[in-house]
Amino acid sequence: METLDALILGIVQGLAEYLPISSSGHLQIFRDILGIDLPGEEAIIFDIILHAATVLSTIVVLWPMFKKLCVSFFTFKRDNDFYYVCKILVSCIPVGIVGVFFKESIEQFFGGDNLTTVGICLCVTALLLTFAHFSNTAAVQRLLPARRGRDITWLDAFIIGIGQAIAVLPGLSRSGTTIATGIIIGDNREKIASFSFLMVILPILGEALLDVGKIASGEIQPETISISALAVGFVASFIVGCAACKWMLNLVKRGKLFWFAIYCVLMGVICLLWG
Repeated sequence: METLDALILGIVQGLAEYLPISSSGHLQIFRDILGIDLPGEEAIIFDIILHAATVLSTIVVLWPMFKKLCVSFFTFKRDNDFYYVCKILVSCIPVGIVGVFFKESIEQFFGGDNLTTVGICLCVTALLLTFAHFSNTAAVQRLLPARRGRDITWLDAFIIGIGQAIAVLPGLSRSGTTIATGIIIGDNREKIASFSFLMVILPILGEALLDVGKIASGEIQPETISISALAVGFVASFIVGCAACKWMLNLVKRGKLFWFAIYCVLMGVICLLWG
């Protein structure tokens, strides 16, 4: 992999991680466009490094909130912030189960030519965003006033976590799926956006640490990705991710997700035809 390729993929990851258009799907699309053919395991390692960069950008952008949550949780204050972190942990249960029991099956989606899978999942993402858009219309709010704009409950956290677990498929946007799920079940828009970005920190960092450990121990020896390419991809993903995270938080507040549904269905159709 050339350094320029890593730069392009880092930019793509930084944008697509926060915008509801699927980072994994777009990484696969751009690998095909650039003609990058990484072995399955190395492709996963590179993707995890890029995801770790965007997790770091989440922490930077949401630092005041992140710091307050950490202080409350690790000092056992038992206040709203403490229980907020507990809800994040609950949301991680489904993806943890998927990672432990179905990791090998899921990794097969990241190897070889899977643009058909990406296309189908992008169309599913478009449907979810469309449902979320219309579930927040005035007519629906009049029918279910008690369910609109509420705080995230324990059950909500688990349901959103199921959405995150399903969104490991390439082309199914993690941020789009979790935010749309929260909006559909009636959670506050602003709060669900922050929750969605924070809930991915533990799964991604955990996976990244495991991969770094495997590389350090020699269990995995990347042959087609240089350290410089990994570094360039990481930095690009982090910088672009900071800007995209702020942008996405503003878009969710303003209810501008429907336009991404149109983009996802168009890109999904292109992938299906191309694949």
